[in-house]
Amino acid sequence: MPVVSDRVRDLHARMTLEEKLAQLVGYWLDQNGTVAPMQSEMAAGQKDSGQLPEITRHGLGHYTRVYGTRPVDPVERAAWLWAEQRRLQRETRLGIPALVHEECLTGLAAWQAASYPTPLAWGASFDPELVQEAARAIGDSMRELGIHQGLAPVLDVVGDPRWGRVDECIGEDPYLVGTIGTAYVRGLQEAGVHATLKHFVGYSASAAGRNHAPVSAGPRELLDVYLPPFEMAVRDGGARSVMNSYVDVDGVPLAASAEYLTDLLREQWGFDGVVVADYFAVAFLEVMHRVAADRGEAAALALEAGIDVELPTGDAYLEPLTERLRAGLTDERLVDRAVLRVLAQKEELGLLEPDAFADEPPAEVDLDSPRQRELARRLAQESVVLLANDGVLPLAAAGTPSAPRRVAVVGPNADRPEALMGCYSFANHVLAHHPGVPLGFEIRSVREALAAALGDGADGADGPEVVHAEGCAVEGDDTSGFAAAVEAAAGADVAVVVVGDQAGLFGRGTVGEGNDAESLELPGVQRQLVEALVATGTPVVLVLLTGRPYAIGWALDGEGPRPAAVLQAFFPGEGGGDAIADVVTGAVNPSGRLPVSLPRSAGTQPYRYLHPVLGGPSDVTSTDPTPVRPFGFGLGYTDFAYGDLAVDPSVDSAGSFEAAVTVTNVGAVAGTETVQLYGHDVVATVTRPVAQLLGYARVDLAPGESRRVTFRVPTARLAFADRRLTRVVEPGDVQVWVASHAEAAARSAEVAGTNGAIRMARARAERAVAGTATERRVVAVTGGVHEVTAADPRVVEVKVTAP
Repeated sequence: MPVVSDRVRDLHARMTLEEKLAQLVGYWLDQNGTVAPMQSEMAAGQKDSGQLPEITRHGLGHYTRVYGTRPVDPVERAAWLWAEQRRLQRETRLGIPALVHEECLTGLAAWQAASYPTPLAWGASFDPELVQEAARAIGDSMRELGIHQGLAPVLDVVGDPRWGRVDECIGEDPYLVGTIGTAYVRGLQEAGVHATLKHFVGYSASAAGRNHAPVSAGPRELLDVYLPPFEMAVRDGGARSVMNSYVDVDGVPLAASAEYLTDLLREQWGFDGVVVADYFAVAFLEVMHRVAADRGEAAALALEAGIDVELPTGDAYLEPLTERLRAGLTDERLVDRAVLRVLAQKEELGLLEPDAFADEPPAEVDLDSPRQRELARRLAQESVVLLANDGVLPLAAAGTPSAPRRVAVVGPNADRPEALMGCYSFANHVLAHHPGVPLGFEIRSVREALAAALGDGADGADGPEVVHAEGCAVEGDDTSGFAAAVEAAAGADVAVVVVGDQAGLFGRGTVGEGNDAESLELPGVQRQLVEALVATGTPVVLVLLTGRPYAIGWALDGEGPRPAAVLQAFFPGEGGGDAIADVVTGAVNPSGRLPVSLPRSAGTQPYRYLHPVLGGPSDVTSTDPTPVRPFGFGLGYTDFAYGDLAVDPSVDSAGSFEAAVTVTNVGAVAGTETVQLYGHDVVATVTRPVAQLLGYARVDLAPGESRRVTFRVPTARLAFADRRLTRVVEPGDVQVWVASHAEAAARSAEVAGTNGAIRMARARAERAVAGTATERRVVAVTGGVHEVTAADPRVVEVKVTAP
């Protein structure tokens, strides 16, 4: 049984079976729209909220999304919530308040709350400190409203961009996901709100990128790719809650897997928090996975596996589980185990204190404060990735000879604020079901932000005239708007063309939960629109507002006319329009780096840069998985040089080594370089990636300035699951180098050492990607095979000093 306080143990000893089970379920106060899979079918049996005294007569574990299911005034809803919590204290026998959880992946998912960049943009920033700061601000808003648990972050490692939920993910590298995700956990929990890691585990490996599809990942891939971010967030971040994945792995649904939810998570990693079910996941054991004959058996399987709380409602853990318990088919000690964990969580959150909710609810609330707006814009600025630039960017300032006199801002996403926000933003998650309700916070579209930044000459300001045409919709095949868009572009000095996605759920939109893709071409006729605008001869700045990376090789490397510049912005949130305008005008030097590879085509998926030799291009196959642009890639308005790489020549297999490099801004403007340290295990007992990110650091540099960046790398960063499926560090040589992206210098390793058995020259000869890298150094890992333990550090320490 869990180790708990005397107060929790005494409280538990007084509980009836009905009171215990009431603590293990949620109640969804407002049910409308579709914000969860099969919501209308699965929640049809929930009692109406007008019966709350009857529904909660034995108490209640969670209130589900009281702010985040429909647009409610936050002050009015807070007043209701405080009164409801006091009613639970007063009218239920044990007087235990309910825990309140909400979505918070792109900021608190509630009406009038700030909308932050989507997690894929967090990854593009390579800035865990800023993500932690943003999470703290989000958590402060949640705590003010009486919210105790946030259903974020998503730690699924991207492997197939066809999957609709890619925009909820941080990236394709486990270390990047782990460090950024752990920073979010720390920030949220610093505010007193428990973070929930999801989706544990393997969700993003769904077959063919289809939501909820089976997963065939082997145990080694799970250990080396999908599990490390969760382990980091548990052991280093102290995450207090975990949510199961919907999928089955090798035929075993995660919601019924004691091997992962108990043996690994609790017994090996030492997690002592609460495991909650993803919405309806317990019932899905019966209706979708077919491993349970009824809801009662589904409840027993989930409870035994280690799911403590059924969300969003008590579909299986109430009457169906009660019947099994009364019949002696399920051991009540499993219920006791879960209840003790839930009560301990409520104690930790202060809900068992006598003065809980003795204070007054907030009389006024600013969920989009200047602090929130500044953080959202700064994170958006750092996440914009410059993919190509022939010199058109930044646009010349007004009053200079080359300044544009007319700028066309064109495209389906040019003047739509919703295009800036992700699937789990309140705007696209909930307000889509409430037409006519305003967003409730300030947000400028790209067109509005550019007009403001440029000083639109149409209003008599000292700046270019800004003209607009939509051209086409995000989806569909209607090209009737092309003519107006072409006319606008042809009459302009430069055209900013904004295309991409519309986030939504379950078939509403082009990306998001349930919006998986068969093709990685831009949706609808957007590519044709871009090509028509490029054909005018006007320089085109292509801006992609998307939730997944698309196959845009035609815009970057295609034959014939191409856009003069290409910017990638992964749903940058309420500050995204301004951030893009900042980059276009040069107010901000772009510093974003790709957290995922840009795919060549849908047919090359799944793909991850962490592939062994035979996972890349070669002369033994006619297909080429090489991405159009690699993980870690990104340009700016200045250039950087690396030099004086120094690496410890040897390290004990249980130790740490140092690698140091001097980075210099050799351009004419200030900029930020993301210094990326890579490694390659030359010979191992199982195949290893040709390149693996070991550590990274953002370094701000003035023109001509140099800094010395020193990485202290624990050997656990080199660990992998051996043939026994034990995570180990093996002795042997490891190549180490610093590069501006994953492909810089990586291909030399693919060619070398093949002894003529296989050649890797084809794709390398097809195109060269801009980037720089140091020479490689060899670190000799000495000693015996080291089995990695909890005591081994997992995070690379970085120091930035004067050279």
